[in-house]
Amino acid sequence: MQPLRPHRARQHSNDPAPSVLSYRLLRLMLTPVLRRLVFYGIPAFVLAAGCGLYFAKQENRDRVTAAYQDIYRSVIERPEFIVKMMTVRGASDEVDQDIREVVPIDFPISSFDLDIQDMQKTIRALDPVAEVKLFVRANVLEIEVIERTPALLWRNAEGLDVLDIQGNYVRSAATRLDYPDLPLIAGQGADSNIMEARQLLAAVRPLQDRVRALTYVGERRWDIVLDRGQVLMLPSDNPVRALERIIALDQAQQLLARDVAAVDFRIASRPTLRVVAQNDDIVSINNTQSGEP
Repeated sequence: MQPLRPHRARQHSNDPAPSVLSYRLLRLMLTPVLRRLVFYGIPAFVLAAGCGLYFAKQENRDRVTAAYQDIYRSVIERPEFIVKMMTVRGASDEVDQDIREVVPIDFPISSFDLDIQDMQKTIRALDPVAEVKLFVRANVLEIEVIERTPALLWRNAEGLDVLDIQGNYVRSAATRLDYPDLPLIAGQGADSNIMEARQLLAAVRPLQDRVRALTYVGERRWDIVLDRGQVLMLPSDNPVRALERIIALDQAQQLLARDVAAVDFRIASRPTLRVVAQNDDIVSINNTQSGEP
């Protein structure tokens, strides 16, 4: 009689338990790195490789570029984006013409083809322009300009220049008669001392009908030229105070109504009058009485 052998269960094909290999593959697929590689990395690589092979040919690149340009132009050339004209507001005729020369535009044009910032920078570079705003509204490019206001005439070696209240150059003038109402300053460096010139013009207001010019001497001090050739010579330090003393002397003693060629206050402690004698010689007289009135 043969001994009994242990019975081994047969492996059925419909056994739901996974094999060792499939179990290990499933476990491997659960790792985040491999899942990203399978679901994202491999498709991205295939797509990039396909695009690289397609765009390796020049004709394919030209075809895509042409298609993009056609779509782009079809969008930006829609009627609502077309600028048909330009208007300039707040500018004189001369500045209006200058603006149209520095920003020549061939209308009609798409608003997407307008470099507003560059145009604004170009217009602001014009000397008479203080501020400028550009915007497109209702198919019209609108330019709003604020011009510099002429405040002074500056006579220099090159001629006559018109300056604004801050001393910025506005334009050139042919003659003094072009701006008869503007005060005149002269001398090298006078344009860099506009604030002091304005203070002197304010202080000399009692004599404004007689003032002909303010001259900057030696790039350090001012002379005030009156009618009849009279000159008020001011010091480099505190010239407004010296001018006020001269005006007070004139109001008290009719100083400038006399035959005075110059009132010299360059040395505040020793003011001097220069008078014209009958023989037209100029004589210096120390005015020891010209202290604070």
